[in-house]
Amino acid sequence: MVSDPLISIDYWTDLQITQQDVEFLHNHLFEHETPLTARELVSVFVNERIRAERLATQQRRQAGGKTYVPKEAYQVGDDLIVPALHWRHGKVTAVRAGTNPDIGPFDVLTVDLGNGAERLFASNLPDHALNDQPAVVEEEGFNAEEILHTHGSALEKKIEAAFRAGDEIVRIAGRWFPRALLVDVNVGHLNLAEAVLDMAGGEPLPTSALLKDVALPEGVNPKLAEFSLNFALQEDTRFDEVGPAGQVLWCLRRLEPEEVRDIPLHLRYSPIEYDRAILTPQMLNLESQLDDELGELETGSNADVREATLALIYPHLRAGTLPLSARIRSLFPTAYESPRVRVTLVDGKTKQKFPGWVVREHGYVFGLREWYKANDFMAGSLVRIRRGEQPGEVVVEAKTYRSTKDWVRTVIVGTDGGMVFALLKQPISAEFNDRMAFAIPSMDTVDQLWLQDRKRPFEKLVADMIREMSKLTPQGHVHAQELYSAVNIVRRVPPAPLLALLGSRPEFTHVGDLYFRLSEVE
Repeated sequence: MVSDPLISIDYWTDLQITQQDVEFLHNHLFEHETPLTARELVSVFVNERIRAERLATQQRRQAGGKTYVPKEAYQVGDDLIVPALHWRHGKVTAVRAGTNPDIGPFDVLTVDLGNGAERLFASNLPDHALNDQPAVVEEEGFNAEEILHTHGSALEKKIEAAFRAGDEIVRIAGRWFPRALLVDVNVGHLNLAEAVLDMAGGEPLPTSALLKDVALPEGVNPKLAEFSLNFALQEDTRFDEVGPAGQVLWCLRRLEPEEVRDIPLHLRYSPIEYDRAILTPQMLNLESQLDDELGELETGSNADVREATLALIYPHLRAGTLPLSARIRSLFPTAYESPRVRVTLVDGKTKQKFPGWVVREHGYVFGLREWYKANDFMAGSLVRIRRGEQPGEVVVEAKTYRSTKDWVRTVIVGTDGGMVFALLKQPISAEFNDRMAFAIPSMDTVDQLWLQDRKRPFEKLVADMIREMSKLTPQGHVHAQELYSAVNIVRRVPPAPLLALLGSRPEFTHVGDLYFRLSEVE
């Protein structure tokens, strides 16, 4: 016989957070005076729901009858509930004396269990294993560990949404706490915090360092004091929380690099309309390989990626940044909510450490400009990235070698402002991607094109690039990857709009393997 399930299969999927649930969690936080993460609150919530459902189910099963226990006496007409038969209900239809010299006198009950089923049960029997309170059997739907594994993330979102709908529980750095318990942090305290961070010269500091100078009332729970100051700093626009997940670090917004507060010129993209359905599987594969932070193609979970190598395009070289593509993103620390995260970049060869900034909201990492210069990088140079040994650290490594001269496509800007490509010998000391490599002797001159080229239609820009680049090859055609790198020397463009244009306009002829040439139609 199968027992009725205590919790239905869809119980945790369909569950909605009620006001009663919010009040329970609010009281839990109030009683413990310790800020908790959403995952910790979900664990508390699930265990409480299980307790409540167990109790409700027990009460429901025991309603309308006496729980059968062998030591008790019963009469004809009594309604019984039999725990050993999965809490089945029945009615006593007869009582007679039992005969068994080994156990002494007792009664035998005839119980009608419905649907024509009858069973015999002993009563008035002092010595029987079932006289003890029946143990609660673990049933499907009541395993807290399995529930958290399967439904934990969805429940976190539901609880956080319920908290945000009100204002009694507030969050900072991924932890929640009742607003009513916050210690008062006034303007004077915040001014002292600003002064401390000012003296740090833009170096982020943990809350514990600020509390040494921001004297909050004595005798306050240290965790409560820290959370209260964190919340007050979060609400003040002068301060920016820039720590990776699990760590709270504060910085003055005005002391952050300009390229962190605002998107650098060379990374600014003016969206180009295109039909993504035009992209072929071959084009989509190239898009995924290019590690462009503006790409729309997500490659699934990249949590297991330990390292990656990418080729720089000119915008990132010029801005001193790295793209946070779908593949690269998992190598860098993230945060619960901070749009900007301070990290430590480590030179894989020299072990020198320098500050970096993960600008999550715009998909790039800033702080590599001087490192690029020190390694004589050019557009197309390869950067190897891997996770650091310490939390908050990321290793960047240049694949360098003794400088030699090699033939490389070189960008030349004429006196008329036009850009041409020439194969010239250039000093090379870092490995590069052949298709994406461009030597740019004067970045300042090229930068002028960024201001002058905005009005040129995208179609004409691409055609002009193919025309110039095709002069360097006897076949007269250009690979889409080469073209992508070249176009980005004068305008920030992700791969997809470029590939869609190549695949949809008659003036661009595909000659195979993503090579294109200009056709007679112009």
